[in-house]
Amino acid sequence: MDKKQNTQLIVWGAALALIALVAVGCSAAATPVPATTAPTAPPVPVTTAPTAPAAPELEGDMVRGGVLYDAWWEVIGAEAPAADQPLWKTQTTNTRTGPDTWRCKECHGWDYKGVDGAYGAGSHKTGFTGIVAAQAKPATEVLAILQGSTNPDHDFSAVLDGQDLIDLALFVVQGQMDTASWINADKSSTGDAAQGKTKFEEVCLYCHGPQGNAINFDSIEEPEFLGHVAGDNPWEFFHKVRFGQPGWPMPSGITNEWTDDDVANVLAYVQTLPTEPMISGGGLLYDKWWVVVGADKPTNDQPLWKTQTTNTRAGPDTWRCKECHGWDYRGADGVYGAGSHQTGFPGIRDAASLSTEDLTAWLTGAKNPDHDFSQVLGEAYINALVTFVQKETYDSAQYINADKTVNGDAARGKAKFDNTCAACHGTDGKKINFGDAAEPEYVGTVAADNPWEFFHKVSFGQPGEPMPAGVGLGYTLEDRANLAAYVQTLPTK
Repeated sequence: MDKKQNTQLIVWGAALALIALVAVGCSAAATPVPATTAPTAPPVPVTTAPTAPAAPELEGDMVRGGVLYDAWWEVIGAEAPAADQPLWKTQTTNTRTGPDTWRCKECHGWDYKGVDGAYGAGSHKTGFTGIVAAQAKPATEVLAILQGSTNPDHDFSAVLDGQDLIDLALFVVQGQMDTASWINADKSSTGDAAQGKTKFEEVCLYCHGPQGNAINFDSIEEPEFLGHVAGDNPWEFFHKVRFGQPGWPMPSGITNEWTDDDVANVLAYVQTLPTEPMISGGGLLYDKWWVVVGADKPTNDQPLWKTQTTNTRAGPDTWRCKECHGWDYRGADGVYGAGSHQTGFPGIRDAASLSTEDLTAWLTGAKNPDHDFSQVLGEAYINALVTFVQKETYDSAQYINADKTVNGDAARGKAKFDNTCAACHGTDGKKINFGDAAEPEYVGTVAADNPWEFFHKVSFGQPGEPMPAGVGLGYTLEDRANLAAYVQTLPTK
């Protein structure tokens, strides 16, 4: 009992002593204790994963790319491909062959939607996809696709150089547009035809004429004018107005800062233009019929040629109507009545009074079997020549003097030249050389040496070339004389 009590007293005493010690500690001022700082570790260098270099920006011409999309070989001055594009064999619905199979538009469409667009049905259907989705891709990726990265059969690097491919890639990424807001399902335009007429007359009229039929895009048998394109394929019309025509000096609407509304307005107006030709096309046949019909150049002499001895030309020249009947249409009674072109054959001016039946008989050999052109020209071409003889020749005597000078107003002619002709011939008329380096021949040379030929070509155009017919442009004989007077002031050498 005593031992247990003693033990308890010792415990209580220790507890009281501890309480007293704590009380003293709490009441006394705290003494600051020097802080101890943990040693600082050396900084750890921040490492980041290396950033891949940004893909270089492609530099090129998106508008040129749009023309390449149409017919690239015309742009680069190459021969049209003869074989089919390798991917063509993977489809069977489009039966076109050769050059058409290489046109980007033939697979992907003028509306760029391929099988999901206008080319989803009809003779142009291929089943290939459009390029609309490719707009979201980097241009470098599109470039790689054009080089065959996704399919070796889609490698165009064998026919197009690096810059060509870059321009085409930039067109795909930057140049496309959705025409759905401007072209209705029935192919009509949502544009304002009245505003379109103003634009058309400011620019397009000078080459295509007031009726849009000064240039025939197809043939005499199946003519195609602006009115045809605008009505039948407004997506093609939209593309060509925005980017231009391959191989032609057609200005780009984009370059000229036309808005999409501007293009739609012009489309609306052109859809009101006629689709009938302004002229027969016989004037081109009279010049070089084989170029017009796409035939091989004749190598033998025309059968009637043996009946004359004064003109020593041979082969193709003997088949040119103009070589017998002259650029002034007077034959032996005109300019070709003397000199190296003399044949003694009559002109065709007086033949204008003949009936269609008689003229057809002359052209098909019924009157003279050696004057039978039906072996080389089909019915449509014979009819065109008949119309030309009956209705389209003219008398230039009041405008062209014996010394070859022209009675015209050169200042007015300059305005015509600058608006239309300069686009191809250049402001000095020397952009196209009809001769060669040793003996150049420019439009000024032709006007000075043979103003009758100049008159004819201005009136009807140049076979095989996109030259507008002055008759289709609405040129009067006085207009043609004014133009000749000005061009005679241009360099001839």
